Amino acid sequence: MHDLTRRATFVLGAAALAGPAFGQSAIPRRDVAPPRLPPEQGASLRIIRPARFVEPDEVIFRRNAQAFQDRYNIPVRVDFVGWEDIRPQTAVVANTGSGPDIVIGWADDPHIYADKIVEVSDIAEYLGQRYGGWMFLAEKYGKKDRSQTWLGLPIGGNIGPANYRLSALKQAGFDAIPQDHANFLKLCQALRQAGKPAGFALGNAVGDGNGFANWLLWSHGAMLVDEDGKVAINSRETVNALTYLKELYPTFINGTLSWSDTSNNRAFSAQEIWLTANGVSLYFAVKNDPNTRAIAEDMDHALMPRGLASAPPHSATVMNAMVFRHTRYPNAAKAFLAFMMEAEQYDPWLLGCLGYWAHPLNAYKQSAVWTSDPKLAVFADTMNMPFWSGYRGPISLASGAVAADYVLIQMCASVASGQATPEAAAREAERRARRHYRG
Repeated sequence: MHDLTRRATFVLGAAALAGPAFGQSAIPRRDVAPPRLPPEQGASLRIIRPARFVEPDEVIFRRNAQAFQDRYNIPVRVDFVGWEDIRPQTAVVANTGSGPDIVIGWADDPHIYADKIVEVSDIAEYLGQRYGGWMFLAEKYGKKDRSQTWLGLPIGGNIGPANYRLSALKQAGFDAIPQDHANFLKLCQALRQAGKPAGFALGNAVGDGNGFANWLLWSHGAMLVDEDGKVAINSRETVNALTYLKELYPTFINGTLSWSDTSNNRAFSAQEIWLTANGVSLYFAVKNDPNTRAIAEDMDHALMPRGLASAPPHSATVMNAMVFRHTRYPNAAKAFLAFMMEAEQYDPWLLGCLGYWAHPLNAYKQSAVWTSDPKLAVFADTMNMPFWSGYRGPISLASGAVAADYVLIQMCASVASGQATPEAAAREAERRARRHYRG
């Protein structure tokens, strides 16, 4: 039985959090009064979240969850779920009104289930005031559109910049990743000619597949919907992007049409590809394996080509936490999320993962991880990237459904495979998008 006298309310400030003290940075924070969250009697929590791509993500996350359990005497169970499986499982939770108290899902997901989840504005405002404010994508994905109401609590995000071998670029006649389409195509053609090809995911991959499709579109000035949420994918810009893909795709290694989020990691580590787009997990893996350390020494990261975009055409794959209304322990659930975002827990996680899930709160820009290795610098502003799922419209149930339905990546794959012309693929994507946006 819980000792409610000792734990009259959750105290979320630094003085109360004697969490794991390993490798912490000097994270600036303000002394802000935390929200009062009286604990529910007999509380216990079950959480599901995406599986880890770097081992410390799971190890340190579990350690932090254990610290919460030890401090508040609230049992916590965390289950790690495959990336492609988290959305189907979230749908089951929402439709049945049972299951995990907290789902740490993907970026748009809280907007899909807005009527099934608990508002988390109290902990979001507290954390924002305490840690220098939320970054652009955190606010974009966390808040209800045109509102100050927080539906989700963004935990972190990762982008897929170009991961490349320095020696291969040099052999191809380039010193850096070109920022225009024409020279990027020439680079990929030269890599293929040298027997050191590129490879980008064109399968139903949550992060890598959607990330590549979005880069291709945004860098050509295309968009899924306009500012008012009107479907705009069937455009001259989209056709131009898909026409470019017809030239780019033959430079890829075979098999990318069926790639999942793990495929390019494996291919790069096996030296089957020498250029791809990926988060920091690839660098982490090769750097920490003696058998592949030489690859890490010969690789670097850079933003993908800007092309016609006025800003880097990247967004982030964001982990976004939701507290479902069926929980009997909403206070405990919100306290758990706030606890995990406090510097005593969050910064060791950030450091241990080499910034794989980059921070959503401005204060964590001061984390030592961002100066620990110059090859990580490109990831520090992940959550300030100016594009988002469903760009340029509002984050909504529809934008989340289009992403979950892989509409854009399947449009690209149909052209790359020769099953559709760019014009036909754009029309089909428009038809599918309209089903979600209701015209």
